[in-house]
Amino acid sequence: MNSIKLPAWTNGLAARGASALAAPVFIIVLLAMMILPLPAFVLDVFFSFNIALSVIVLLTALYTVKPLDFMAFPSILLISTMLRLALNVASTRIVLTEGHTGGAAAGKVVEAFGHFLIGGNFTVGIVVFIILTIINFSVVTKGAGRIAEVGARFALDAMPGKQMAIDADLNAGLIGEADARKRRSEVSQEAEFYGAMDGASKYVKGDAVAGIMITLINVIGGLIVGVVQHDLAIGQAAETYTLLAIGDGLVAQIPSLIISIAAGMVVSRVANEDDISSQVTNQLFARPEVLYITGGIIFALGLIPGMPNLVFLLLGSALCGGGYMIAKRAKDKPQQEAAAAAEAAAGGAPGGAGAPAETEEATWQDVMAVDTLGLEVGYRLIPLVDKNQGGELLKRIKGIRKKFAQEVGFLAPPVHIRDNLELKPSAYRITLKGVEVGTGEAMNGQFLAINPGMASGTLPGQATVDPAFGLPATWIDAGLRDEAQSMGYTVVDAGTVVATHLNHLITTHASELLGRMEIQDLLDHLGKASPKLVEDLVPKVVSLSTLQKVLQNLLQEGVHIRDMRTIIESLSEYATQTQDPGELTAMVRVSLGRAIVQQLFPGMNELSVMTLDNRLERLLMQAMGAGGDGTGIEPGLADTIAQQAANAAQQQEQLGLSPVLLVPAPLRVLLSRFLRRAVPQLKVLSHNEIPETKTIRVTSLVGIPA
Repeated sequence: MNSIKLPAWTNGLAARGASALAAPVFIIVLLAMMILPLPAFVLDVFFSFNIALSVIVLLTALYTVKPLDFMAFPSILLISTMLRLALNVASTRIVLTEGHTGGAAAGKVVEAFGHFLIGGNFTVGIVVFIILTIINFSVVTKGAGRIAEVGARFALDAMPGKQMAIDADLNAGLIGEADARKRRSEVSQEAEFYGAMDGASKYVKGDAVAGIMITLINVIGGLIVGVVQHDLAIGQAAETYTLLAIGDGLVAQIPSLIISIAAGMVVSRVANEDDISSQVTNQLFARPEVLYITGGIIFALGLIPGMPNLVFLLLGSALCGGGYMIAKRAKDKPQQEAAAAAEAAAGGAPGGAGAPAETEEATWQDVMAVDTLGLEVGYRLIPLVDKNQGGELLKRIKGIRKKFAQEVGFLAPPVHIRDNLELKPSAYRITLKGVEVGTGEAMNGQFLAINPGMASGTLPGQATVDPAFGLPATWIDAGLRDEAQSMGYTVVDAGTVVATHLNHLITTHASELLGRMEIQDLLDHLGKASPKLVEDLVPKVVSLSTLQKVLQNLLQEGVHIRDMRTIIESLSEYATQTQDPGELTAMVRVSLGRAIVQQLFPGMNELSVMTLDNRLERLLMQAMGAGGDGTGIEPGLADTIAQQAANAAQQQEQLGLSPVLLVPAPLRVLLSRFLRRAVPQLKVLSHNEIPETKTIRVTSLVGIPA
């Protein structure tokens, strides 16, 4: 037996159930109402449903916390408008065909609105209908449409700024990728919502105009049908058909007015954590002074002869009593909070007479991951990291990570920022894998005048040191900024101080930031351009851990790893000879020699370097032969080398030259590792790493006393 294969979209309908068919079926019913004649009872059902729907929409709008919680509102506005128009068409048909039989011709609902609500007086009905239409069309709908139009314009104008703020939070580590996608979606949806509301409000305007025209047509058409076809007197026909037309108009205009009020509520509210009812209650009746003054004025009006004294006196007393209750509640609230805090601190449970509170079992959710990079700030520095207060530090941190990636060659982890009340108000702390690696103070609102060594004179202010490089500095007021610059000081604001310190520490600890995850991301990025190069190296030739160690060795010595192609090609060539990370690093450095020299001597053909005198070089070569790795250097000689190298490096810096020590290849690893702690600014190169096109000029010798 052959099987029948249904289209793919039918599976989606089956999965979503009846809700997927509700909208199409409802639209088809609306179209049928306009074409097919309906009995009066069915009209009553639909009129009642229309009123109930409008009330549901209004209450939903009142309890909505933010506009996006009711995203379906523009579509509901269109559907409700089409429902009213369809009912108008269906009721017009039955009014004109059966109106001569009496007021119940179009159903009990229309009759009730025509008789009971307006007292059976068609003149009153016409006036009430016109007033409701004017209120709906000229006040509520026009205002809601204008608010939606302005809201849509502002939402579109604010989209780029909101997107940049989301990117800044993401780069700073304040939010994750999932939160960023969600917030970007909300920003887009908000703009689309206000745009849709602006368009949907036009339907309500058109509905109001159509209501007036349909009512006039029903009156005129009813007169003609009643007089010409049913031989009714003109007065009788006018009264019968006008009451039916006005009842029909009112039964449509009242739900329309309710829907318009709901639209105004949704687009005019300012979103926060409360719904509209809570906002009004908490803000309008929050201050007892307002109720006291208002109650006093109303009470005074109640004492004037001729006024409705009882009503004014009761209302004035109620307002004053409400103010007293609000004031008493505000006074008792701190005491209640203090009592609750004391009870919680004592381990008691509410109503438990000091019974210990039940503690949940520990789970793996209690194990908190350690942030790779963290920035903790005191409460006075919060404005620096709060974009709502004009803080620029988040944008600068984003720039730091971008510059680091471009220069060093890999993307540093996000910086997670949080406040820490345990710090001094103006202090900050930088952590690496949960461990403090730097700390300092930044005076928000002041400027740090740094003396680079050539400044003349002193400045009034708080003396300190630059947290990044340890240079003498002074915190000064903004008014002294120009004077400090004219005296030769480098003047930066508090945010720049923190950003510079963070940038220095990220660069210094680059090797510790390069983990397995970053290595894999680096290989994936390179593999997009040269997939075969990466596949042939890892893991066929070298393991991921060996590659990580080589790259970390390079970063420890300040060598950038942007040229990953050269690094991988070099490893592919030499990894078959050795798997020792130290030896592989030395070979890779030779391949990167031109880049290393360019990094230390940008744009220079003549390299001014320091070197070892012959006697010290021979001693170190002997120590290498005795200890194998340089461990044979005696402590006295080691101290002397460190002191001589520090003095020579300082002389180089005073001459404006890079402190670089040029040594034979066998000694480079030994001296680089040994001097890295003693003279951090000193870089050690081997003769093999200098390109043949460069000229070497020796400016000083590092030796030992005779």
